[in-house]
Amino acid sequence: MQKAVLALLLAVFVLSGCTAAEDPFAKEISLKPVQQASLCMASVEPAYSSYANELYGWGFKKNVNAPPDIPESIQQMIHTYSGIYMSDTPRSLYLTFDEGYENGYTEKILDVLKENNVPAAFFVTGPYLEKEEALVRRMVNEGHIVGNHTVHHPSLPQVESTEKVKEEILGLQTLCKEKYGVDMKFFRPPRGEYSERTLKITEDLGYTSVFWSFAYKDWDVKAQKGTEYAYEQIMKGVHDGAVLLLHAVSKDNAEVLDRVIKELKSKGYRFKSLEDFS
Repeated sequence: MQKAVLALLLAVFVLSGCTAAEDPFAKEISLKPVQQASLCMASVEPAYSSYANELYGWGFKKNVNAPPDIPESIQQMIHTYSGIYMSDTPRSLYLTFDEGYENGYTEKILDVLKENNVPAAFFVTGPYLEKEEALVRRMVNEGHIVGNHTVHHPSLPQVESTEKVKEEILGLQTLCKEKYGVDMKFFRPPRGEYSERTLKITEDLGYTSVFWSFAYKDWDVKAQKGTEYAYEQIMKGVHDGAVLLLHAVSKDNAEVLDRVIKELKSKGYRFKSLEDFS
């Protein structure tokens, strides 16, 4: 895609996940600032040199209670490399949470999910797997998916070495298997940033890349707007087959989740596991 077209798309489509400038996990993980690198790196290993490394941020134009507007070319790229972002199944919903650090609300979220018999996927980073053993074990024991969000939460297209990209993914996979006995199968790109190259690498490692069709700005813990705002945002964003992205660091999400689940169930929606995605 030419730079002018890319710039226009970025201006039109609203990014729905956290951006590099507002990374909610970087402080906890103590990442060094990522320098802007060429989006088409000449140093990519030969095995993946034929795959474009142009950086895309997952974004879209939201619609009220309807699927978002996503360019056909982007849809095709995601599907080509075993990615998903919404289902074709009517009245189905897939609840996912991103977990880079613990802010004290995951236990309440798990309580609500258990009470309502709702499965979810929690995409975790390395520090989370290391520090939050009790919560991760509870996720596993209660039938939730523990998904791969990389060890350090970098923007993968800006990681030049293919081996380092693999280390970010496989390092977490190995830790999860050794510590919890869990095989990871689902991957969420940090910051929602990806390229054809990183999608291909992820697919070759045996993962399904999980994007989303609804999210809102819930990750800024200093700018929570209250449960009514959270409720309105989620209820307006729900649509058939939606993959919902929520951040578990949000106090508002934890407090409104039970109300949201019960309301959506009363409207005929069914919460399904990513294991049953169709």
